[in-house]
Parts: sequence; C-alpha cells; structure tokens
Amino acid sequence: MAASPIKFGTSGWRGIIAEDFTFPNVRIAVAAIADHVLARNRRPTLLVAHDTRFFSEEFALAAATELDNRGVHPLLCTGATPTPAAACEIRRRAIDGAINFTASHNPAEYHGLKFSAADGGPALPEVTRDIEARAGKLFARPAEKTSAFPSPHEARTFEQVDIALPYLTRLGELVRFDELKKKNAPRIVYDALHGCGAGYLDRALQEHGVGGSETIRAERDVLFEGSGPDVSGENLKRLSEAVISQRAQIGLATDGDADRFGIVDAQGHWISPNHILGLLYDYLIESRGWNLDAARSVATSHLLDAVAAKHSRKVRQTPVGFKYIGQLILQDAIVLGGEESAGLSIRGHIPEKDGILACLLVAEMVAARQAPLDEQLRALFRRVGREYWPLRTNLHVPEDVKARAVERLKSDFSEFIGKRVAQSDRTDGLKLVFDDGSWILLRLSGTEPLMRVYTESATPKESERLAEGARKWVFAAAAGAK
Repeated sequence: MAASPIKFGTSGWRGIIAEDFTFPNVRIAVAAIADHVLARNRRPTLLVAHDTRFFSEEFALAAATELDNRGVHPLLCTGATPTPAAACEIRRRAIDGAINFTASHNPAEYHGLKFSAADGGPALPEVTRDIEARAGKLFARPAEKTSAFPSPHEARTFEQVDIALPYLTRLGELVRFDELKKKNAPRIVYDALHGCGAGYLDRALQEHGVGGSETIRAERDVLFEGSGPDVSGENLKRLSEAVISQRAQIGLATDGDADRFGIVDAQGHWISPNHILGLLYDYLIESRGWNLDAARSVATSHLLDAVAAKHSRKVRQTPVGFKYIGQLILQDAIVLGGEESAGLSIRGHIPEKDGILACLLVAEMVAARQAPLDEQLRALFRRVGREYWPLRTNLHVPEDVKARAVERLKSDFSEFIGKRVAQSDRTDGLKLVFDDGSWILLRLSGTEPLMRVYTESATPKESERLAEGARKWVFAAAAGAK
C-alpha cells in the first residue's frame, strides 16, 4: 500500500504539481484538516487563501468545497493573499485558522498548502502530526480518492472576503510612514516577484502618500520568469538594476506569498537578511524604546546576540521554523524574532513571518537615520566590536551520501575540519561553535530535498572556507573517511 504523500515540513506541505500535489491529494489533506478542527470545535470557520501560482484558484475552490462538505464554514479570499495578511485576518475574526495554497519561495513546478492555527501562527508539530495521521487514514480508503478538478459550472457560492484593508490598516499602526514622507526620504523600488505582495506593499506606500516609489514585476506570471519567487541575491538582479537606473536609495522585495523579504542597497548590493535582522533589532529598541530580548533560529547570525548584549538583553534560540518564534511573539517576550531565511515579525504583530512589514520597517529605518544601509551596517559592526558574515550553502547530495553523513553527525566532536570545537548544539541538526566564535551548522532542509550548511565568521572569506570544509566533510563522511 502506498504511503500518503502528505507530509508537513518546516512550513507546510509542498510537492510537485501533478506529481504529489494533485487535486485528489489536496482534497484528502483538506479533509484531514477539517477533521482536526472539528475535533476541537463543532462549528469551525477556516479562511481559504491562495497565491499566484498555477491552479491556485482551483485548489482553493476545491478546498472550500471539501470543507463545506464536512461541516466547516469556509471564507474564500477574493484574490491572491499574502500569508501575513491571512494571519492577521485569523486573529481579527477570531476564527479557527486558515488554509493557504502557496509554495512560498519554491520554484514554479511546486505548489503547497500552509495551515495556520487559530492564533495566526504556523501550525505546531503536534498539530501537523495529527493532520498527517488523519490524512494517512483517508489516503488508505479508496472511496476518499475523489477525482477532482472543480468545474466552475458546478461551483457553489461561498462567502468571499477581501482582507486587504484590515491588514493595511494594521501596517499603518506599526510603520512610521511619516518618516517616508519627509523631504529627504529615500526613493524606493519594490519588486513583487510576480507574487502576492503586489497590491499590498505598493498600495500601502500609495495610500500613505509616500512618493518617489516604483513597482516592478507586479503582474502575474505562474512561471516566475523561470527562476521562482525567491528573494535571493541571484533572483533580485533585476531589482538591483532598477535601483541603480532609478537612482533609488533602497530596493525592497517580497517572495511568492510575501512572508519573506529581500533588500537591495543604493549600490544595488543584496543585503543579507541576517544583517537586516541585526539592524532592525537595534533600530526598534532605539526608535520604539522596546528594550526586550530578541529571538532567532539556530541557523541565524549571532549578530543578533551581539546587539542584544550591547543593550543588556539576550537572545532566545529556537529550532528552524517560524512557528517557534511565533510563540514568543504571542507571549510579548521579544522585540523582534527572525530567521536567516528572511523571516521576521515584531512585538504586537502576528506570530508569522511578514515580508511586507519587514520591507517597510527597513525603508523607515533608512529614512529616519538618513544613512545608507551599508554605512549603518559598518557602524553597527563597530559598536558591537566585530563583524559577522553568515553564509548558507545548499548541498544537493544523493540519498546514500546524505544518510551516511547524518549518521556520522551523531558523533561527539572536539575538533572539526581542523578547528577546535568549543560548543556543540543539537537544537536542529548539529551546530558546532568554535573557540574563535565562528560556527558551522549542518541540517536537512524542511522544505526542499537538500542538506544545508550554515557558516559564520568574522570575514566572508573565512565563512566560505568553513563552508567548503563542511562540504568536503559530508562527502568524505559518506565514503567512510575520518
């Protein structure tokens, strides 16, 4: 008997369209979610949202139909919806959660399903395990495997909701747009990467009277120009060119579902999300007076730790996955929580990544400080006493190589690739902190078939050297070398 393909990773269930991510499998996943919420509330309501990918509207319609069949009231979003806007609406309406059809930053051949809980945050592991178990039982029943392309001629009428305005109103409460309307405010170029941020971030700027901004790649393209809606430096070359040609001071970008951010400075240089997190933490304490801790995933820069120490605060470390950081947002325990993969939320906001908010806060910071991002980063390095240069490397390795490397990572290490280990951390994967403060983390990706290598040192060259040493170790480990 075939196993159910419905497996939740770091951020929902993702699969290749027409291979794993099919209408019958989507219906089973939605039915499992319906059964999960019905076990907790006899009359639940779920928001149904979608991004700009191929078949997104049809998957959302199929989901609404399946929920309705099972006694769950669906609220169908009227258009492509950012994940943070859906999270905001869950909390505003006090409903049972949301099903959002998105594969976030993944390439065009992928689709996905995110389930957000009643608190607005990503479902915690105990919830997704329950949904997976229910899906497995449904998958084993042939009667549940309905065909299922939703015909528009047979479509039911579901309650539809436009959630843009409440979310934009909330942004107006969190961002100091007045800074962006001052005489010397930065000129902005926004890159929507053909995703859900179009009609949200640009609309926020327009409605608050922020002039001197331009938007690119706002139209829908289900192929994402062949590259995918990732906010990586490689994908943002067009944004860099636009910033330079428009003589803008900053470039902003959001990924496919607008939960991640990308930043380009006035010279067209991509700025690492790790560095943005450190800058924003420092700026929020300075501008809001929120002298509280920060939170980061185990894979995220220790620059946050240095900034926290400078303000006599500390950093709370979590496994990879914003669901863990989101819980600290809900507890009002931190100023800012972030991940190196360009996820961020702040005090008083949703327990979910918000790329739109992150971009607007960076623009506000540049306007308020009247200093370019590269200059602000150098100043921050001087204040904390050293530089931090994080690097993430993705290793495409055969399954047998990956399995052997993972097995060897269970060992205890006093030395690794010629460096003395000062601390080992198994929060998520294996992180080795060396006696000079540099570190390496090796872990399997929760969203893609990859082994990820994270490194950080005081220079970019040393971070690259550590990454190359780790890569060689992975393949040598698979061959049985010591």
